[in-house]
Amino acid sequence: MRILFVYPRYPDTFWSFRYALKFVSKKASFPPLGLLTVAAMLPGDWEKKLVDMNVSHLTDEDIRWADYAFISAMVVQRDSAKEVINRCQRLGTKTVAGGPLFTTGHREFREVDHLVLGEAEVTLPQFIQDVAKGSPQRIYLSKARPEIWETPVPLWSLINQKQYSAMSLQYSRGCPFNCEFCDIIILNGHRPRTKGREQVIAELEALYSHGWRSGVFIVDDNFIGNRKRLKEEILPAVMEWQKAKKYPFELSTEASINLADDETLMRMMVEGGFNRVFIGIETPNEESLLECNKVQNRNRDLVASVKKIQNCGLEVQGGFIVGFDSDPLSIFKSQISFIQKSGIVTAMVGLLNAPPGTRLYKRLKKENRLTRAFSGDNTDLSLNFIPRMNHATLIKGYKHILDTIYSPKQYYERVKAFLREYRPNIRKRKKLHFYQIMAFLKSMWVLGFKEKGRKYYWRFFLLTLMKYPQKLPISVSLSVYGYHFRKVVDKYISTSIENSFASRVIKKADNRRMA
Repeated sequence: MRILFVYPRYPDTFWSFRYALKFVSKKASFPPLGLLTVAAMLPGDWEKKLVDMNVSHLTDEDIRWADYAFISAMVVQRDSAKEVINRCQRLGTKTVAGGPLFTTGHREFREVDHLVLGEAEVTLPQFIQDVAKGSPQRIYLSKARPEIWETPVPLWSLINQKQYSAMSLQYSRGCPFNCEFCDIIILNGHRPRTKGREQVIAELEALYSHGWRSGVFIVDDNFIGNRKRLKEEILPAVMEWQKAKKYPFELSTEASINLADDETLMRMMVEGGFNRVFIGIETPNEESLLECNKVQNRNRDLVASVKKIQNCGLEVQGGFIVGFDSDPLSIFKSQISFIQKSGIVTAMVGLLNAPPGTRLYKRLKKENRLTRAFSGDNTDLSLNFIPRMNHATLIKGYKHILDTIYSPKQYYERVKAFLREYRPNIRKRKKLHFYQIMAFLKSMWVLGFKEKGRKYYWRFFLLTLMKYPQKLPISVSLSVYGYHFRKVVDKYISTSIENSFASRVIKKADNRRMA
């Protein structure tokens, strides 16, 4: 049996980091961990090949070679996924689809031959058995939440690691919180399910054995969902392994803001090699936090919490949202002020959207406010519902946020604010690779000579050399991130949605409401 794994292409968004990756000669941020894990679940005697369309081209020869093309995707990859499915159909190769896009929206993919939905540990074995019998069904669906203790180590041999800036590892699934707009608990459940220490160390060891010596992203929805197990079992094992291997990996993950309440946990994470954490801040407006049930963010000084985490040696990346029903007209100014004061350099600001199946989606559907399909990209100036705020005002305010926080002056000011608070755990200085040296030189040329905001770059660069020389590597990285964000913002700001169908629908709704 010949199996082709296909990972569709991401559009250019904040999350793609495509413009930043060019500086380090990488094609994509992370490999398709889901497909690599599924590959390890298939029979060992099946031939396997993977094409990640974010790093290489999918050829007709690749498709013709396969008996089945396995496709996994997130919602934002929908257009590319449909293109792949159509090509497979035209060339006569059967398709097997799974992952978030298909699990929540499989009804729009009638042309897919086999849908293996939900969590693969439950549904994939039945598909494999039916293939062996020669009678695979079209849909395999289960709402079961399996324990993930025996999920196999991903099949890393299918990829060229040099094409990626970081590798991935999953420790847990599920989140203990229930934010109205989030589809995590739909896909992975409310109860955090975790792997054991032996399993986590085995996955770290597998990456090490394949020669990886750089960043590893722990992809969990909320890494600290089960703090007791983290502190008593997992982090002590990771700390011991990293120390024994002389810290080959820089670790990063996602967590909730209540991480700031546990200094012991933060210290253990830093000692274990973590240096970055993404946190959903969403909004500084208390009424909006109440509206979306972001209970973990309420009744706290969010700026102080962020600074506390950064004081411990963890760079905070933040997610922000505008478009809540409770957002006042001052929200745009408030978001800008919060982002600048907090020192969150990588601030991912998006428009509120309602993913299918979420409590927000159900509420808006009941209120007859849904207007279009969910694009999966909350930065493309589109909404899939009628907002309470005037639509044009919301879009204009959102553009203003992006145009402000990523302009060179404000961006470098924010990096300075971050450097004042950031207390990294400086270990033995690592040997620089040639590509890193070239990336540094390229960043100086592009940011210091070609970009319009070059004067702000040089001021920042010289300040870093004088005051924070040990923080120069992260300063260079953040400068390059800023370049990527500005390129994406320029693309979206210049994109007009005035003539789009969705825009006309929303404007008419606004007019009806005002009348």
